[in-house]
Amino acid sequence: MAIRHAIWKVAATPEQLMESALSNEQLLETMIVADPRILSDEWMLIGRQENTGYGGRVDLVAIAPDASLVLIELKRDRTPREVVAQALDYAGWVEKLKPEDVVAMYSRFAPSKDFTGDFQKRFGQPLDEESLNQSHQIIIVASSLDDKTERIVSYLSGHDIPINVLFFQVFAHGADQLISRAWLLDPVATQVNAATPSAASNEPWNGEYYACYGHSPEGRPWEEAVKYGFISAGGGEWYSNTLALLSPEDRVWVKAPGYGFVGVGRVTGKPERASEFKVKTPQGELPVLDVVKGDFHRQFADDPKRSEYFVPIEWLATVPIEKAFNEVGLFGNQNTVCRPKTLKWRHTVDRLKELFPNHGG
Repeated sequence: MAIRHAIWKVAATPEQLMESALSNEQLLETMIVADPRILSDEWMLIGRQENTGYGGRVDLVAIAPDASLVLIELKRDRTPREVVAQALDYAGWVEKLKPEDVVAMYSRFAPSKDFTGDFQKRFGQPLDEESLNQSHQIIIVASSLDDKTERIVSYLSGHDIPINVLFFQVFAHGADQLISRAWLLDPVATQVNAATPSAASNEPWNGEYYACYGHSPEGRPWEEAVKYGFISAGGGEWYSNTLALLSPEDRVWVKAPGYGFVGVGRVTGKPERASEFKVKTPQGELPVLDVVKGDFHRQFADDPKRSEYFVPIEWLATVPIEKAFNEVGLFGNQNTVCRPKTLKWRHTVDRLKELFPNHGG
């Protein structure tokens, strides 16, 4: 059953706020366009009321930092199962969009603006055209769903379909209205499903993890990750959340975007925030930010959402960043960690085992 919120005004005698409703359902879409953080801090809106050619229009389309697309459908006055069926139908349209289609969509949504420039400004990294729309998520926005529809969504998600529901509730606060949100399913699971699609290849996961390490000389130097034994990510929950997929003894193959594969290691602990993570030094265990020279999002060290998170790694084999290995046909993904279920990933691991003979078996 969906999470439901109740809100009280803080006072000696708490006062519960009563549930309310928006004056019209169009208002929610208008609010989302004005401030997309209502949906997520990690997406950039790129389309609104797009004609699918299937006799309908997608309410909203967003893009994630890995250049995957997010199809967003508001329930409006449709039955819950109608909106889920419609969203799944529209997903077939999203899947077929070519890079030039996505650019044209953004031109309609934000005339005179530059898609690639706005992407880099929003996410702090250049758009990789090869990654554009390699996967997608389906997000249903509703105030409520019936139990049967929730079971349908949960079933699809459990079978690796990247679908989720974002519930909104409205509360009256005097003459004002407040709005809250809650996810039906863990959004990290939806992100992981989008990052590791398996339907096309039907390839079972080979047990090997992929990690993306955003090397930069001043921000997150690879040589420090090697020296002190860790991988890390931060700057937003989208980047750090998938580190939680890793558990001790997992083997992870690490790629530095723009360079290539740089190492393989075994996980030795769970993710920890920068303010808590310690590394081994000749002087004993010390806080990581007291030791490393890179920035590692120091300014967000006390912010649980934007802080850098670290996972301790026992390196089995590494190479310097200037000797990173890359060739046509190897797997790549901008998600920090994923469990790829593609033939390309199996080929990649086989190839990397040849290049890193001390890969650990």
